Amino acid sequence: MNEHKISEKHPRATSLRIRTKLVRGFESGVTSSFGLFAHGRGEAFDYLIGETTTENARVAIRAAAASLLLAKNPVVSVNGNLAALVPKELVKLARVSGAKLEINLYHRSREREEAIARVLREAGAKEIYGIDTAFQETIPEIYSDRRVVDHRGLFVADFAFVPLEDGDRTEGLVKLGKDVVTVDLNPLSRTAQMAKITIVDNIVRTMPLLISVTKELKKEPETTLTEIVTAFDNQENLSKAIQLINERLENLAKREKLEYMRGKT
Repeated sequence: MNEHKISEKHPRATSLRIRTKLVRGFESGVTSSFGLFAHGRGEAFDYLIGETTTENARVAIRAAAASLLLAKNPVVSVNGNLAALVPKELVKLARVSGAKLEINLYHRSREREEAIARVLREAGAKEIYGIDTAFQETIPEIYSDRRVVDHRGLFVADFAFVPLEDGDRTEGLVKLGKDVVTVDLNPLSRTAQMAKITIVDNIVRTMPLLISVTKELKKEPETTLTEIVTAFDNQENLSKAIQLINERLENLAKREKLEYMRGKT
């Protein structure tokens, strides 16, 4: 389905546009077939939170922006799904915050690295890490290709923004003492549970807000940024996300039951 043919009146217009971008990413070698499966799993959780950025997610976004600005050596990790969905936003965030952009893939190939690098350059990126084999390092205790990182980037970073990440590398980065921030629609995932800050939201909604809040907080003193990060509790954040899902399911169940009873009368 071509993106321009999706009617605004279609009840799933936004979802269909996102899927189209991912399919185009797959066709161009940016996204892997496994990334398509991962998106479908995330979309199911998006239904559960109401396909909207919750107030709880906004609090997490603010904490993420403050943590990013406090970092001395921040890195934004880029995989295929991110490159397909929000390449311009990734470049903007890196530019606003001073973070490095590093390509890091689970299903790694030179062709995919080059395809993603091309997309990022077209979005305005000037310097991209993670693609020069001369600077490769490995993260201990990770057994997929994601263990390979750039010595100038994630290996020495104090802050890692790793949206749509897999749990083993999140855990590995945390063990290395890095402040890990992620975006994950599933509050129960190992990535969500291991990260310092988890934004439970759709990446296409999160990124514009994160850029905006980062710009806003750049005007604040370091003491204010520290207070924002210190006040944030990720376990409480995840608990609220799960509670929201539970409440929505209960309300939907009540509504369905009411509709059923009306049909019986």
